[in-house]
Amino acid sequence: MKNVVWRLKTIFLCKNVLEKEGALFLNFSCSSRARGGPRWAHIGLKNYEIDELISAKSIAARVESLAKEITSFFSDTEKLIVVGLLRGSFVFIADLARELDLPLEIDFLEASSYGNNMKSSREVRILKDLRGEISGRDVLVVEDIVDTGYTLHHVLGLLKSKKPKRIEACALLDKPSRREINIKSRWVGFEIPDEFVVGYGIDYAQRNRNLSHIGKVRFK
Repeated sequence: MKNVVWRLKTIFLCKNVLEKEGALFLNFSCSSRARGGPRWAHIGLKNYEIDELISAKSIAARVESLAKEITSFFSDTEKLIVVGLLRGSFVFIADLARELDLPLEIDFLEASSYGNNMKSSREVRILKDLRGEISGRDVLVVEDIVDTGYTLHHVLGLLKSKKPKRIEACALLDKPSRREINIKSRWVGFEIPDEFVVGYGIDYAQRNRNLSHIGKVRFK
């Protein structure tokens, strides 16, 4: 009995400490789910809710359409090297690759201009380069979102220096109102307004990547 009382006291003490320190907590509410996402509160992050912007069904239909266009464009290729920009594009590239009716090789490059921030720092860092060679090959760069354009511009410049035969880009999302560099992907899934979005591989400080839809972050 004493052990039980001691454990309960310890639990309540820990609970009080966590509440006072504003520790990480997650609150799912029926109302927030009805609006397309959970309500979150995290250490060091603002409280926010996620409203559905693009449904999972719409994404699937658009990915299928993009794959048909890309397959047609590269129909004469010996092999298409699909380069996914980590980490935000990993869900998109997986779905897109399964729809491409072409001989494929998949590689990844990790570039960052956001970190845990909501806006691009304009300083692009290459965290992981390609493992394979792309010289004389057809290359498709797959990006999650084109914002200011700095990341895509930097990555395309880097890859072009490796002398591919052809190189094109496909972006899931495009924010033309945010563009600071004159660059555009040949293929774009959805053009969106200047909103901070998450889901379908895209994160906010490494959270919400696993949402099946794309949601707009609304801060409380």
